[in-house]
Amino acid sequence: MEHKGTVVIETERLILRPFNINDIEFAFNNWTNDEKVTEFLRWSTHKDISVTQKILKEWINSYTEKNYYQWAIELKEIAEPVGAISVVGMNEKIDMVQIGYAIGSKWWNKGITSEAFKAIIPFLFEEVKVQRIESQHDPNNPNSGKVMLKNGLTFEGILRHADWSNKGIVDASIYSLLAEDYFNKKSEKKI
Repeated sequence: MEHKGTVVIETERLILRPFNINDIEFAFNNWTNDEKVTEFLRWSTHKDISVTQKILKEWINSYTEKNYYQWAIELKEIAEPVGAISVVGMNEKIDMVQIGYAIGSKWWNKGITSEAFKAIIPFLFEEVKVQRIESQHDPNNPNSGKVMLKNGLTFEGILRHADWSNKGIVDASIYSLLAEDYFNKKSEKKI
């Protein structure tokens, strides 16, 4: 892979950008303290803003690494972050990245997460040169899978008791998109 780090990516409604120190209060108020958001995730709901502050400072310090990808999902109309999308796993031997995301429940079912995911796919394939993008979710959280399908990822199956979350040990629905499929689809659109 040819790592570029967390670059700014803009869409019609969103600015995907590195977090900064001014985002702490927004992150806490918009999603990290939202129990609906964390129900199926690995991290607990932040009961105090100091937890969000500590995590965001770690993220901000990690931006010096070229293989670190953690975007704030800033909604242009309110000029504040409403969630995050990031590379949560990576395998350099097979040029694979795993994507994770979280967005405040107030903004669910508005296509925001799908728009953010769609925006990072070309960057990861064309600039970073990944060969496989994958993502997974608890089968009991099907809306997360809808985001993956909407962005062209293929459902590969369910791994039994292969993950953990705030629910305990859970199954994992796995999805992927390969570079060859992405570039084939892109060249078909040009014809």
